[in-house]
Amino acid sequence: MSVTATETDLAQRVLELVGAGIEAEVTVERQALALTRFAGSYIHQNVADEVTVVRLRLHADGRTASASTTVVEGLEALVGRTVASMRLAPADPTWPGLAPPSALGPEAEGNVDDETAAASPDDRAARVRAFVREAAGLDTAGYCRTSAARVVYANSAGQHLAAARTSAAMDGIARTSSSDGLARLAAVRLGDIDGAVLGARAAAKARAGVDPVELAPGRYEVVLEAAAVADVLMMLAMYGFNARMVLDRQSFLEVGAAQFDPAVTMVEDALQPDATAIPFDVEGTPRRRVVLVDRGVSAAVVHDRRTAARAGDGTESTGHAIPGGASFGAIPSSLRLLPADGPAVHEVDGPATDSTVAALVAGVERGLLVTDNYYTRVLDPRTLVVTGLTRNGVWLIEDGRITTPVRNFRFTQSYPQALGPGAVLGIGSHAVEMPGPWAEAGFMAPALRLASWNYTGGASG
Repeated sequence: MSVTATETDLAQRVLELVGAGIEAEVTVERQALALTRFAGSYIHQNVADEVTVVRLRLHADGRTASASTTVVEGLEALVGRTVASMRLAPADPTWPGLAPPSALGPEAEGNVDDETAAASPDDRAARVRAFVREAAGLDTAGYCRTSAARVVYANSAGQHLAAARTSAAMDGIARTSSSDGLARLAAVRLGDIDGAVLGARAAAKARAGVDPVELAPGRYEVVLEAAAVADVLMMLAMYGFNARMVLDRQSFLEVGAAQFDPAVTMVEDALQPDATAIPFDVEGTPRRRVVLVDRGVSAAVVHDRRTAARAGDGTESTGHAIPGGASFGAIPSSLRLLPADGPAVHEVDGPATDSTVAALVAGVERGLLVTDNYYTRVLDPRTLVVTGLTRNGVWLIEDGRITTPVRNFRFTQSYPQALGPGAVLGIGSHAVEMPGPWAEAGFMAPALRLASWNYTGGASG
């Protein structure tokens, strides 16, 4: 899937309509998204949408305005109303200027799989069929999706970038009368998603979770599987490694401080061959690889052009601006917690997702195996205290063995504290991508064994 002349022509047409005397930047994104949903073990919906979005940002006389449209025949109207809005906008003293011309490296043109871009309903249905078959009579529900995008960025300072990407994801549950089991995975290639493997995992969890018991609230040692770890990474990305949050003193992060366990290294890297993000941001800055945590030491944050200018001392954007980010800041798009060294991963019997999870479980004297964190909300961004629920499978671990299914808990936990010095007892040797909140973003997560997690009550309490 390559960027076509159509997107480039549209971008240039918008710049021509804006004319001289105004700083202008335009992004043209053509995205195709297809989704196959299933419930009651049957496909009940197949939808597909292809849309072109044109985003425009203008600045002149100290004022800035932005607008977007999906009506590509109405570009004159887009430019006209954006100019009118800019004339009436309040002063923008933090305007950082447009991104200067800079090229993408040969490794940074986006990761594209042509078969995923051309995936049919039958291709997605085949994975749903395999998922349902491996659930062997259990009630199942979920989705399989594919996405492809071509993006062109151009501005009046001479910057011009183009790239493309594809992504695929499957998320499904198997269900008994008293338990659910989850399996979830994302990838650049639909071919890397095996519905049979995911269905078998979900079914194993559901069967192992029948008739859960209630445990008392308290602090438990935990093994968090990748789905739960991805939630931790998402919160750290949004509220921790966001330069605006740090500059506003709303983040826990202190660059140079040993705030994490020495086992923890986190990297933001959209240039890896398994990354599903476009390799430049909405301001036209190529994304950089950023080591955010280096063996436990908080090392860096991600910047857009506004936060880089505000930080001073020659700080430059790392290429992580987001739409509307002037009010929220920059966010990592491809955050990954690096796995530990270890043997190759393989499937295992029982509710543990795979052999890397089972290896972490084997070291726990008494604790919990947790599949997923759900409905999480930040209570205090400064300490990143989060409340939420467990979901889709929790088990008691005793003497290194998974023994008893447990009812869901509510938790209140500082995520940085849970990963703090001395708190990480093990990291899985295999990381997988979990679907992110945006189609173009994902979180590469291994399983984690943590010394303590604070469960405050039952899920209904």
